[in-house]
Amino acid sequence: MTTSRRPRILAALCLTAAAALTAAGCAKQESSGTADADSTQGAQVVQSPTAAESAADGCTLQSYGAAELDLKDAVVGFSQSEKEANPFRIAETQSIKDEAAKLGVKKLLTTNAQSQLSKQISDIQDMLAQGAQLLIVAPLNSDGLEPALQAAAAKHVPVITVDRKLNATACKDYVAFLGSDFVEQGKRAADAMIEVTGGKGKVAILLGSSGNNVTTDRTKGFVDQIKAKAPELEIVAQQTGEFARDKGQQVMEQLIQSKPDITAVYAENDEMGLGAVTALKGAGKKPGKDVKVISIDGTRNAVQALADGQYNGVIESNPRFGPLAFATAQKFFAGEAIPENVIISDRAYDASNAKDSLSGAY
Repeated sequence: MTTSRRPRILAALCLTAAAALTAAGCAKQESSGTADADSTQGAQVVQSPTAAESAADGCTLQSYGAAELDLKDAVVGFSQSEKEANPFRIAETQSIKDEAAKLGVKKLLTTNAQSQLSKQISDIQDMLAQGAQLLIVAPLNSDGLEPALQAAAAKHVPVITVDRKLNATACKDYVAFLGSDFVEQGKRAADAMIEVTGGKGKVAILLGSSGNNVTTDRTKGFVDQIKAKAPELEIVAQQTGEFARDKGQQVMEQLIQSKPDITAVYAENDEMGLGAVTALKGAGKKPGKDVKVISIDGTRNAVQALADGQYNGVIESNPRFGPLAFATAQKFFAGEAIPENVIISDRAYDASNAKDSLSGAY
């Protein structure tokens, strides 16, 4: 498999307000672990493309080698990458299910790879064997899905990827990537960190899982921005918490012992950030005050912690891909050209808006 072309931050899919603002918001309640499928707050919004981007060639039905398809007569497969034990995955899967039901998709197949690459490959192959005519895939890793992609290509089944980008060739191995600009998320997290720390102190980074572009890009954006704008804010540790709350807590507990002078934490997702908060409390420190905490996702639990003064900033990464994924598919099957990268805009939460923004968190 070849490396993808240099990502173009494209968004030629300018969805109408009706299409873009019908996402079913999903908020995981910490006590129940359930998702609120009724909320329409926090819908994804696609960035407006530049004139040059709008004119750029995209992927068409003809160039991909697929056939026209009416989703109401289609079998659609959704491959989730990780167990639905965190709000992002819960909201993402629910959004796909809700939009499929809303559109009257003939049949929706859903699988969960449980964080196992081999299972995601077999999941996709199994859905193809069950007659899937469109695949929406949340990749576990940026590399390694070649057997599944090849199986889809052999049957001329289009693949739309969401939330993590593949190191693959657009309009050959997959139609398009739908998701955030993760480097920009890292930069915005750095800007928030600089603001709440005054640009001075010692910061630890809780890295996401390895092998995917989200971790790589969020790290690069943050580190580069700190170096450029706040040289007195020293990055003293970078350790992975695997995007999990319990591991984020464990790593933070270790860092409190080995780096007791840490004054700030950048967590590459909210779950790790909330784990860090628990660890800091356990060590007798006041998160949000003694140690500043910034993270990325926009979960209701993190925004609530921000409203409660135990957190200092959250950059959103919106998981409600259902409306955008199916709108993209409809445009593709109607013969429209789809850009390689469909980038969404993400909001930012801080102490000034957290309380009033809880309804839009998930």
